[in-house]
Amino acid sequence: MDYRSAGVDVKAGNAFVARIRSMAASTRRPEVVGSLGGFGGLCRVPAGLQQPLLVAGADGVGTKLALAQNWGYHRQVGVDLVAMSVNDVITSGADPLFFLDYVASGRLVPDPLAAAVDGMAWACRISGCALLGGETAEMPGFYEDGRYDLAGFCVGVVDAPALVDGRHIQPGDQVIAVASSGPHSNGFSLIRRVLDRNGVDPRALRLGPEPGMSLAQQLMEPTRLYAPLVRQLRQRGIPLHGMAHVTGGGLPENLPRCLPENGNLHLALDADSWSIPPLFRWLQQQGQIPEADLWSTFNLGIGFCLVVPPNSVEDALACCQGCGERSWRLGEVLVGRGPVEGLPC
Repeated sequence: MDYRSAGVDVKAGNAFVARIRSMAASTRRPEVVGSLGGFGGLCRVPAGLQQPLLVAGADGVGTKLALAQNWGYHRQVGVDLVAMSVNDVITSGADPLFFLDYVASGRLVPDPLAAAVDGMAWACRISGCALLGGETAEMPGFYEDGRYDLAGFCVGVVDAPALVDGRHIQPGDQVIAVASSGPHSNGFSLIRRVLDRNGVDPRALRLGPEPGMSLAQQLMEPTRLYAPLVRQLRQRGIPLHGMAHVTGGGLPENLPRCLPENGNLHLALDADSWSIPPLFRWLQQQGQIPEADLWSTFNLGIGFCLVVPPNSVEDALACCQGCGERSWRLGEVLVGRGPVEGLPC
């Protein structure tokens, strides 16, 4: 017996690493030291920071992976993997510095996994962070042949005086919503349950307002990367008092996380300021999902939120538009502790 007969092909693993080497190299930042292939990735802290703070985040893609592998959307979940960690890290005002990935499979499937890594590399380039390294593991008997799992880890850096932690949020500050591209990477256990009970082929069903996109395409649309927007806002000097990445838990759970813990503040939102995309209403109808569960499971069309002073709202909205992001005024910060006001749940 040998390792290959036990299900692990070391030569195939080495060939796969060689195949993705150029993808990682395309994301290189000036701070990166060395190249892919060492026992650890090396990266300097960017110059010019007086009190550098490292900000770290880790996440996965969840059970969206099951549908992506069933339908062949491998590159898209590579983008998702980076976005889920990077979008968390930037809420503190940090610049994404580097990203690491962990890929596990029952048996190495080079083409789908290379497509996933290609998506990761593209997302890293867009976000301005280096794909510094990672791990590819074959685990026969643990994962089914042909199936894989992904995990991602992002480290960013911010100068302590520029840290965004909610301390500057004041009553009257305005909340700006930035649109999502769909469910992103949350709520897919519920989505899969709805699809299983519905009996409709998502690759054939089409919902408005995107008549050219099937339901499967809308569900697999990658998580939007908000790092370029936040970078532009900071470069233009627009004050960012708070930011929130809207993931599992939706607006009711994620948006209050940007408020200071010891502040006597809460949020009032206008639920009529946007139209919930038809995809979410279709899921609610087909699954008979209660309104409260809908709001606490999905982003419902809002992927990211900004909290800015009242006199910076128009500049922030203009910056969003210039970055190709759809945005609008969602609500404001009020005095007093309490739940988020204005939501129908």
